[in-house]
Amino acid sequence: MDIYGTWPWYVSGPLIALIMFLLLMMGKRFGMSSNLRTLCTICGAGKKHSFFDIDWKDYRWNLVVALGVLIGGFVASNYLTKENTVVLEENVSEKLQGLGFESVNQNYLPEELFGAEAMSDPFVIVILIIAGLLIGFGSRYAGGCTSGHAISGLSALQLPSLIAVIGFFIGGLVMVHLIFPLIF
Repeated sequence: MDIYGTWPWYVSGPLIALIMFLLLMMGKRFGMSSNLRTLCTICGAGKKHSFFDIDWKDYRWNLVVALGVLIGGFVASNYLTKENTVVLEENVSEKLQGLGFESVNQNYLPEELFGAEAMSDPFVIVILIIAGLLIGFGSRYAGGCTSGHAISGLSALQLPSLIAVIGFFIGGLVMVHLIFPLIF
């Protein structure tokens, strides 16, 4: 295992399975979007809408998981990574460069969408706001996010999670192949 590269599937896969097994044995369901509900509840949203009227203390463990994800991501990105890039296949790189993304294979996130300069472009801001609203709506409508359904729901052999995961993949394919080229 290369400390500066990705972990092989035979290490990371069983570790994820172990964590999911432990959560299932404790009667917990994992999902990152539920943390937003918990944070809104802590801020008093339960007084405005019944969806947020929960005892947030029952979900403290998931907030700790989210904090661990943030800390782990920071440590991995700043101390365990040689380069902060994702190397894409040549044909994908060419297509993205044809759409105006010149920072392909140079940055983890495209500067054209996430750089400081891009945040002054009203078009980029509108695209990011619409994307955030659609992701938030979809996550609520599907009863969870991709991590909740794909990791936790499938681990518990839940048919609704399988349907949701299939929908996520179909939606991703439609976005990448049909909608994204129209936007850019």
